[in-house]
Parts: sequence; structure tokens; C-alpha cells
Amino acid sequence: MVYKIADNITSPLGTTTGENYEAVKASRSALVHHVGQMGIPEPFCASLFSDEQIKTMHVEGLTRFESLVVSSVRQALEGIPFDISGSDVVFLLSTTKANVELLDDDAVSSTDFPGESALRICQALGIATTPIVVSNACISGLHAIITGCRLLEGGQYAHAIVCGADVLNRFVISGFQSLKALSDQPCKPFDMERLGLNLGEAAATIVLSVEPSKESRPWGILSGVVRNDAYHISTPSKRGDGAYLCLKEALQGVNINDIAFVNAHGTATMFNDQMESVAIERAGLGDVPVNALKGHFGHTLGAAGVLGTLLSMYSIDDYTVLGTKGFEELGVSGKIRMSSTNEVTEKGCFVKMISGFGGCNAAVVAGRVTSDELRVRSDELRVTSDGVRVIRGKVRITPESVMLNSQPIEGLGHGKELLTGLYKKYVNDYPKYYKMDGLSRLGFIASELLLHGERGFKTETCDKEDATFGQCAIVLFNHSSSICADQQYLESIQDKDNYFPSPSLFVYTLPNIVTGEIAIRNGFHGETAFYILPERDEEVMRQVEETTLLDTNINCMITGWIDFEDDEHFEADLRLI
Repeated sequence: MVYKIADNITSPLGTTTGENYEAVKASRSALVHHVGQMGIPEPFCASLFSDEQIKTMHVEGLTRFESLVVSSVRQALEGIPFDISGSDVVFLLSTTKANVELLDDDAVSSTDFPGESALRICQALGIATTPIVVSNACISGLHAIITGCRLLEGGQYAHAIVCGADVLNRFVISGFQSLKALSDQPCKPFDMERLGLNLGEAAATIVLSVEPSKESRPWGILSGVVRNDAYHISTPSKRGDGAYLCLKEALQGVNINDIAFVNAHGTATMFNDQMESVAIERAGLGDVPVNALKGHFGHTLGAAGVLGTLLSMYSIDDYTVLGTKGFEELGVSGKIRMSSTNEVTEKGCFVKMISGFGGCNAAVVAGRVTSDELRVRSDELRVTSDGVRVIRGKVRITPESVMLNSQPIEGLGHGKELLTGLYKKYVNDYPKYYKMDGLSRLGFIASELLLHGERGFKTETCDKEDATFGQCAIVLFNHSSSICADQQYLESIQDKDNYFPSPSLFVYTLPNIVTGEIAIRNGFHGETAFYILPERDEEVMRQVEETTLLDTNINCMITGWIDFEDDEHFEADLRLI
């Protein structure tokens, strides 16, 4: 069992979790209509830090993003009972784009990469171990909590500091505008008249430990699951297959009658809210209150999962089910119980669910537990991996060579031509390949080669008509994130007089899209995860891979290193386990 022992939320509504909770309970919102901000020609509605707040949080030598993270973590760490410089402490940073506002298409430096940013944050805080960046689109925050819990449950560390954060800039806002996903008015989650989402800035930190706090009923993370829709990289499954699987598996061993509410993602977009409502009803939670927080903060991207989890904990401590700001009349087909007003509850646990681009979904069940309950639930819910890891295949691709199961594949060209040659020889039946960015093409080809000699394996584990099959995990690591796609997208917004943000390019600026492409191709509904490290670290990669296998529903895994800086600098070194 893993416990929450400290926390912080820093947002435009406050600099502590308590201040933010009281603001939400009082129905306050930080969403403001902006015109002409950041050189963006279209108006938008967002929650932004004021200049004074930014100045107060500033840490010398760090960027605005990094200062926000350090400020939140420092407040969370006040009074904690352990030394954060120890080898038993891991730092996980959840973010979608980190310092992307610093990128210049003429001068890209590795210091702009999220892993390097996480390293500077650790140095400022005094954390000595290698940081892990979870970059899994909108589920990053919740996924980071799940990863932290697994690393602790697996005995790799005793404490995990998880911080989710993102700041808004021209890159991010223009991208969501290109997708026609933003509303220039305050959002209305699950409402009949919802028009789209708003964005927001925030940092949220949760400190996890294998040792509970001294409270009589400490907060425990009871379960956590990540699953993929295997449907589309930017549109959720109509039946909510991935979200449903997350809820179904996370709720195993949990009495639904003990659940106070479901804190949904609730982006106020047409497809997300519809999908979530169907998944909630399918999971048997139709009579459980549902709420969403986007009407107060907007969508805070990498912070969203941590922020929602913490505010849900505080609301249960206050015997309250928070209402959903902006909601008036149900506008989804799933039969769920929404309310715009706060309600009283005596129940002690909740479900947090979230979904994101790349088809990824996550769900966590957390609750206040007594020592007796804790012992029973720990025995019931702690998962162990008793299986044997067998490497079924290995592939390594660089601009100069290809090695498949230690045998070279030759005569297919160099660089970009090499990847296209591999596609034409070994695949050649998936035209969408030509729409992918370089990172996704590299991952797609590498996974096809891995599975090429395992057709029996694919037949056994994949059934696109049944979301209960295909529980293959895809767990990838790199250093440069999605830098090549970032640069290409920047070109579409550089010239104010020729401003044409590209929706197709923007989606691929999320590095986890490569995992979504592989899942869709193969019908894999297992966990998909993308991690960014300061540099390749085999020990950290092994830790994450092994603890992912604590999820006993995972029957296989494609994992390894995949980095794509440009057509002449890339590497895929993957294994099928």
C-alpha cells in the first residue's frame, strides 16, 4: 500500500491545496477571456498566472516552468519526515510540453528537453536520484502517480515526489485552437451546450510513501490502471473502451457503495464527455455522483491528474462532493449523475479518471483507511508479478543499420530512406504511415519488425472487436521528446502574417502518440506509456519496466529506447517481452 503524506497545489486560485479547495468549494473560477494575448490572433478563455504571481515564484537560474515546479514541490515538502537527498527518493515530473516556449527553430539545445529540465529541478531541490518525466498527454499526472506507487510497491524506492505542471504559451494554445477544441467562453463540462475546453496553468505535487502519515485514517492509493483505446490518436473510442477497462480493473476488490464520487476528466469537448459518460455507466457507476473541475482551472494538462486527485481528497475530508461549475443540463447519452451544486457525503473513497490523445486512459481509486482496513486491502489489492520475463525479439534501428534478433537487414538505404525501405519491404499495407511524424514512423517500423516473426503471438493476443483482449503494454523511453515534430509545428506559427497552425502536426508534438499508433495498428488495449530521461539510463528503465509488470493483466510488453531528433539522428532499440 502507498500513502499520500504531503501535497501542494499552486494555481491562479491559490498557492496551497487548502486555498484552492476553498476557492473551488465557493465556486470561484480563474478562467478569463483573453484577446490579443501571446500574439495569438483568435480570442481564448484560460486560467493564467498574473505577472505578480510569476514574479513571486521565480527561482534564479530557472525558467518560468521550472520555477513553478520548484515552488510547488518546496511547499509540499515542508515538514516531511525524510531526507529527500537519499537514494530511496524518486522524483517524477508529469508534463506535456515543459519548456517548449523556449524552443527556437534555428537553435535547438538539449537543455530545452524535458529530461534536462527535470534534472535542473532536482538540483535546485536537492534530489540526488535520476528524475523520470512522464509525458503521456493529458493522463500524465495520474499516470505519474501510478508509476510512483509501483516503484514504491516494487521496493525500488521508499518515497516518491510527483509533480504535475504545465504553463501556457503560443505553441500550446494555438495547437488546441487548430484542433477546434477550445471555447472562448468558460467551459461547461457534460452540459447540453458545451462548446469546448479552456486551458490553464498550474502545478500540483503529491508526496507518496510506503510509510503512512500519523493520521488515524491516512490516505492510501488503493489501485491504479492505464489502458489504451486502440482506436484513434486524437478521438476517444465511442464506447469508451480504454476508460471502461481502467474503471473495471481499478474497481476490482472495491465496494462501489463505498465510493463518494467519480472525478471525471470532463474537458467539455463533445467527444470526451460523451465517451466518459458511456464508460462510467458501463462500469456500473451510473448512480455514483460525478464531478469535473475544468470550470475552475481549465485543463491544466500535465497537472490535471494530480490536481484532481488532491482536491478530491480534500473534499472527502470536508464530507463534500463538489459540484461541477458550468454544468446545467446533461448533454451526454451515458446515464450518469451530475450536479452543479455541492453535496454532503460520509463515504471515504473516490475514483479519479482521465483520458488523453494517443488513446491513453487512466483511473485511480483512493481512500481514507483505518489500520485494520489497510491491512485487509493491502493483502487484497497489492499486485505481484510471478511470471517469467522472456525476450521474444529484439530490434535496433539507426540511420546506418538495422539489426533484427542479432541479424543485419541490409540494402535499404540510409536515414529517412532506410525507414521507408523497411516499410515498403515488411509492411506496405498501412498508408497512414506516411502521415506520421519521424518518431512515430520509427516506433511503428521497429514494432512491426519485432512482431513480424510473431504472427501467432499477434493472433493470440489481439482481437480488435473485443476490448478485453490485446493486453500488451507499450513502454518507451527517450531523451529528446518530440523535438522534430515540435520544430515542424513551430514553422506553422512563426510568421504572424502567415499564421496557419497545423492540427495534424500539433498532435504529433506529443511524444506518446507513437505508442498510440502502435496500439491502433495491433489492437493492443494494454498500458501505453512514454517516459523521458536526462540521458539513457538502463537501470531506471529496468525499474519502470519491471514495476509495470506488477499489473498482472499485462501479458506482454514492447519496451526500450526510441529517440528521433531528425532524419539523420535517430535510434530505436526495442524488445518484445
